[in-house]
Amino acid sequence: MGYYMPSKNIDITEKSVKIPQHIAIIMDGNGRWAQKRGLPRSAGHKAGADAVERVVRACVELEIPVLTVFAFSTENWKRPATEVSLLMQLLLEYLQRKVKIMAEQNIKIRFLGERENLPEKIKTAIGRTEDYTKENTGLVFNIALNYGGQQEILHGVKEMAQAVVAGECSVEEITKERFAACLYTEGVPEVDLMIRTSGEQRISNFLLWQMAYAELYFTETYWPDFDKDALLRAIDAYGNRERRLGGLQ
Repeated sequence: MGYYMPSKNIDITEKSVKIPQHIAIIMDGNGRWAQKRGLPRSAGHKAGADAVERVVRACVELEIPVLTVFAFSTENWKRPATEVSLLMQLLLEYLQRKVKIMAEQNIKIRFLGERENLPEKIKTAIGRTEDYTKENTGLVFNIALNYGGQQEILHGVKEMAQAVVAGECSVEEITKERFAACLYTEGVPEVDLMIRTSGEQRISNFLLWQMAYAELYFTETYWPDFDKDALLRAIDAYGNRERRLGGLQ
């Protein structure tokens, strides 16, 4: 898939423009952004955290129902311990500084992924954040942390198998909807638009079930440079595509 050249004078307030109900983002390019500027990778990750704040604010303004960002994958543990520690510390600081502000914006924060291997401070912050924002009814902001799409599907299969063994349902009663309820994203719509920054064109084990019919948008922009205008270009591209979902228009 090639890169999209945006329309001029983008205005998604026009009724004719389709607004995605669920946007997923693979936030890529922090390290390369820093390298181009002669900075340490840590500077790129810190700038990336600022980009998260900009995009969350933009989604609230644009009334996007669901935003999911890929913060840390199950494979990211292979990175140097110092970088992993930095990423966890940045997340902790981000939650400590921003949760109250996001709560005031009616944002509901959820975390997707396995929590068992996470540092205790992170697990405590996650629980506190979800509890603090659970009654909010605005943007659902999902943070995929220690997340892998294959891992999530396996988790759902085990949940479904346990339900069958317990006699809660039969094999014949397993449906797409029932299985989806066993996934981390229970209760939110499937992904309409997936954005990946930094020029890479792959989905990297992210939301494999939920992106079955997602529109994929790849941009060469590094994540720390991604902002509301970049988001609008992605939404504009989405709005100009014909989504047949396997059928005919």
